[in-house]
Amino acid sequence: MSTPVKKVPIHLQSAQNRLLIKHGKVVNEDDITEDDIYIEDGVIKQLGRNLIIPGGTRVIDARGKYVLPGGIDPHTHFEMEFMGAKSVDDFYQGTKAAVAGGTTMIIDFVMPKKGESILDAFYEYRQKGDDKVCCDYGLHVALTHWNEQVRREMEVLCKEHGVNSFKVFMAYNFMLNDSELYSVFETCQKLGALAQVHAENGSIIAKNVERLLAKGITGPEGHEMSRPEEVEAEAVNRACVIAKQVDCPLYIVHVMSKSAGLALKQACERGTRVYGETLVAALASDGSHYRHECFQHSAGHVLSPPLRPDPTTPQFLLNLLAQDVLQVTGSDNCTFNKSQKEMGKNDFSKIPNGVNGVEDRMSVIWEKGVQSGVIDPCRFVAITSTNAAKIFNIYPRKGCIAVGSDADIVIWDPTKTRTISASTHHQAVDFNIFEGMVCHGVPEYVIVNGRVCVDDGQLRVVQGHGRFVETPVYAPFVYDPDKIGDLKPVRNGTHDDYLPEQVHKITIEDKACPTPTLPDSAVSTPSVRGPRPEGQRNIQDSTFSISEDLDVDRKSCIRVRNPPGGKSSGFW
Repeated sequence: MSTPVKKVPIHLQSAQNRLLIKHGKVVNEDDITEDDIYIEDGVIKQLGRNLIIPGGTRVIDARGKYVLPGGIDPHTHFEMEFMGAKSVDDFYQGTKAAVAGGTTMIIDFVMPKKGESILDAFYEYRQKGDDKVCCDYGLHVALTHWNEQVRREMEVLCKEHGVNSFKVFMAYNFMLNDSELYSVFETCQKLGALAQVHAENGSIIAKNVERLLAKGITGPEGHEMSRPEEVEAEAVNRACVIAKQVDCPLYIVHVMSKSAGLALKQACERGTRVYGETLVAALASDGSHYRHECFQHSAGHVLSPPLRPDPTTPQFLLNLLAQDVLQVTGSDNCTFNKSQKEMGKNDFSKIPNGVNGVEDRMSVIWEKGVQSGVIDPCRFVAITSTNAAKIFNIYPRKGCIAVGSDADIVIWDPTKTRTISASTHHQAVDFNIFEGMVCHGVPEYVIVNGRVCVDDGQLRVVQGHGRFVETPVYAPFVYDPDKIGDLKPVRNGTHDDYLPEQVHKITIEDKACPTPTLPDSAVSTPSVRGPRPEGQRNIQDSTFSISEDLDVDRKSCIRVRNPPGGKSSGFW
């Protein structure tokens, strides 16, 4: 005899999806406000003071804390096969660690084998990720070879599968030549996609490796020696020159050196549309570790481009982030255990490249940036969340705290500290490049799609809770920056004030109109039901107000052209 399933009453189901965060300092990229946030069914429904909320709502008191948009890590490599090994953090372990550190969305890379259909590789990565992810995720697609089939499949990925970014390599055995780069950039521009580049001169690196090994330099120190920073800078400059020929926006992944950062800055000054990402590893470590007497330690720091021996590089890159020369921080989380790193024990060129960072990115950047006084909390939000959301066209659904945005939120305690260690982190890897670092700034609560996944410091993730998030083409921030103001999210009001049925959706064919347009009347006070008179309660809501500040005026509600929280399969 089967056991009857206990049914939960509908009103209790709803109550389980309701959350109020009060008394916190809400930080967005452009301001800090003292607002309460009401969440229901995974979406921010109300933002402001003196909110009217239903009974049975869970309340989190964020007094003395910052309330931040969840972090977006735009550069991870989970369970990726590379250099004869597979990275040990899979989509479950990797996103679990991400959430523990305050990151609520990652964007991973589809890495096709050379000659493999990029569509087939995309389907394979979706199968890997969909049932494992603990937070939302998106996918970039790497182009490891170039031909007409790849071109056709790029179009399919853009039109039908929510991919708007393609990565090419200028190093490794799947590097593309300049002519192929030109063709890829031209195709990206026609599709409204963003080209991403791993910028290193692979031909020079190959000759340097050959020379160093012949001289008997086989240890991890040879890794950085084979690819000095001018080799990175040359490739950054070359990629920018090629992209400008076809007017293709470009995103340089993991800028790791002063020279590369300056090359990117100079390209911007020449009018190239180029965006720069650096890594948390580059902000908190340097190339001196490659000469450590312990092989596990030195090999554990091997990634490409490498950490630089100049100890002033981390501060230089942080300053570029503060000046908006660089816009984004990622982790490039690609982790290999001690036994895997030892594949290159007698030949540095065989050490699998990659380090950790997805869990520690937020705390380390807060420590190095905000705690040190180089950036303020608003800029922290921009470089860890908002800019990535804008560049990959998921803003304001992600990357901000606004009415209608996904309830991906971190309640951040700036006074609490934690010491980073491989013995306590949530990643599968047995080494941590930030070992022993003490960080101010700890995520006390992490909310993913409205679910509290870090609860008063306790990690409670659910495998498969995350969703695949499509990234539409023709991101206004990239293709039409003058109209990014049209995406300004609503910071006060209620979710019901939107009229999503009036929003024009953009498709690939709408090349002449890359951003939605509505009549002037669309930016106005809400219609249909009209605003409720001040002080009058909705009798269908709770009969009390949680907010203690009853004298705070409410701001008027404004609809935006692209309502946040809308369907991710097209423009809002």
